Amino acid sequence: MKNSAQIHPNNKHKSGYNLDALSESFPGLAPFVFTNKHETKTIDFSNPKAVKALNTALLYKHYNIVFWDFPETNLCPPIPGRADYIHHISDVLKSSNITGNIKVLDIGTGASCIYPLIGQAEYNWSFVASDIDKGALKHAQNIIAKNKLDDAIELRYQSDASQIFQGVLKDTDKFSVSICNPPFYKSEAEALEANARKLKGLNMDALKPVRNFSGTQNELWYKGGEKAFLHTYLYESSLFKDHCEWFTTLVSKKDLVKGMYASLKKLGATSIKTINMGQGNKISRIVAWTFK
Repeated sequence: MKNSAQIHPNNKHKSGYNLDALSESFPGLAPFVFTNKHETKTIDFSNPKAVKALNTALLYKHYNIVFWDFPETNLCPPIPGRADYIHHISDVLKSSNITGNIKVLDIGTGASCIYPLIGQAEYNWSFVASDIDKGALKHAQNIIAKNKLDDAIELRYQSDASQIFQGVLKDTDKFSVSICNPPFYKSEAEALEANARKLKGLNMDALKPVRNFSGTQNELWYKGGEKAFLHTYLYESSLFKDHCEWFTTLVSKKDLVKGMYASLKKLGATSIKTINMGQGNKISRIVAWTFK
């Protein structure tokens, strides 16, 4: 792992997983744990049920999330990476002396509602979370209700998939920051091709038509792909610049960053920063900008 993209020092998972302790606190994980040829306890990371059990156990043990369930078809987010984004956002806010009553807008929260759950548990932030999928919002609301977080997390439906802030934000809304994990692919074919490469990296059958983190169309692909989504996000952020102190997004493809900087400068952003994140072999990044 590169020094420029290590896991955040505040991340509870920076030392890996203690599967024995996790299985003890969340017995549903135990059936998926085995000892590999290196005499190390692990799970089968190509098995969606095993991955979901691990992430459910992490939320239960470390974030006091007593209920976290949604359909197998929905994206099952890896908790360490999602926690990293939250910790880096905390750093961005502190760097601007934004403290106290932090309110976050989560764009595309999904059925798992993962960023609000972690952000609320770690920093006591309040959230408004949007999505274009009514089914996903129904499952997210069930998670919120069963964890008694209705006062901290509000869900809003985005009826127009081509819009991001328009139709979701109210005139009176004021947010400390917006966060977003955009769809990375242009189509289902591109998503399956990427999954085949990932499975090959896990030494699994590359033709196996299953994603180890699952995911529906709304979660994984967008017409024009990540570049088109980000273009819309950047442009709309300039129209709603008084509603958010900071705008941020994960960016999967490194070669998009240069174009984002050029666009943001034209749109009048006063500060832009890139934060590298490291998760195992995967290097990702957050781009953050403000018009203040």
